[in-house]
Amino acid sequence: MASILHPASPSQSRPGRFGVYGGRYVPETLVYALDELEREYEAAKADAAFHAELNALLHDYAGRPTPLYLSKRLTEQLGGAKIYLKREDLLHTGAHKINNALGQGLLARRMGKKRVIAETGAGQHGVATATVCALLGLDCVIYMGDVDMERQALNVQRMRLLGAEVRGVSSGSKTLKDAISEAMRDWVTNVRTTYYLLGSALGAHPYPTMVRDFQRVIGRELKEQILAKEGRLPAAIIACVGGGSNSIGAFYEFIPDRAVRLIGVEAGGRGTALGEHAARFQGGAPGVLQGTYSYVLQDEDGQIALTHSVSAGLDYASIGPEHAMLHDSGRAEYVSCDDATALDAVVKLARTEGILPALESAHAVAEALRIAPALIPHDILVVNLSGRGDKDMGILARELKL
Repeated sequence: MASILHPASPSQSRPGRFGVYGGRYVPETLVYALDELEREYEAAKADAAFHAELNALLHDYAGRPTPLYLSKRLTEQLGGAKIYLKREDLLHTGAHKINNALGQGLLARRMGKKRVIAETGAGQHGVATATVCALLGLDCVIYMGDVDMERQALNVQRMRLLGAEVRGVSSGSKTLKDAISEAMRDWVTNVRTTYYLLGSALGAHPYPTMVRDFQRVIGRELKEQILAKEGRLPAAIIACVGGGSNSIGAFYEFIPDRAVRLIGVEAGGRGTALGEHAARFQGGAPGVLQGTYSYVLQDEDGQIALTHSVSAGLDYASIGPEHAMLHDSGRAEYVSCDDATALDAVVKLARTEGILPALESAHAVAEALRIAPALIPHDILVVNLSGRGDKDMGILARELKL
């Protein structure tokens, strides 16, 4: 398997910046830690042994490469474009999060950090982090909002079984934003002994670049697979966007391919009013949140707004800075999908293909269901199926009255 890490992104005019977005907005206490992390990451990118160990774990432990699956029955029922699914849901731990957790876990060990902390919303990053810490013999603390702990109880149990300490967060909206805030407070206090394993392509530099690089294996595989199967590139790649790690991982290799549409799907929640959704490009404005400058849902006074989504993993007030740059440049399109439509997409995929998607991933499936019939059979749509839906059974049982 080829190296997954490469030099700086062509979209970055300077390290840590994606156009005007990105940067590093943190307390002075964390500047040394971020400088240290950046140095070690640059050294790891140049280290053949690091690449070899990471690639071996991705293949033998995580289960890469993941299949690119043609959804024949779904395609036939909808008419129009062929629909392929990039099956990240088949990875060990059930989602794309393991790609980044393995990379950063090896980096933490390389840096001599024995204690790892992380935030989680839907629990998939928490499970992936707990898994990697168990594998590498590292202590693990996961911060998770109380609301998310309740709606993702299965993943809380998985983390604890893997040996992680799960700390509930009862402040604010008790969701992902607040879990990140608590993790950052922990890091400030324990910065010399602790590694913060951030789960999405956001936060202060170098995290957006580093997480993107660990997730870009998705798009590299996807490009090779679709060319082998179809001999041409897809008309569009569709992925859900919370912080943005699965989507930037799927999109990145295709940024130079201007004929390929890149479509990110945000959480439209239950309404258009501020506080009823998590669609940053639909109702947000540029601002700073948790270390980076990007689009943020905020009120007229600049206070961070509450958010809502049926999917815990998309329930966040900001978005990764590379997505902000792609949005402003017009290279990627960002749409939203409401809760009810995402739930319908879960049912459709489950009963047509026998595949149960995560609620986050269902937002991307819903967009494919919407646009496929208007396209021609020669066109190809690829949905990045970022995770599986077992974790959501409690929510699905309640919402769908199963």
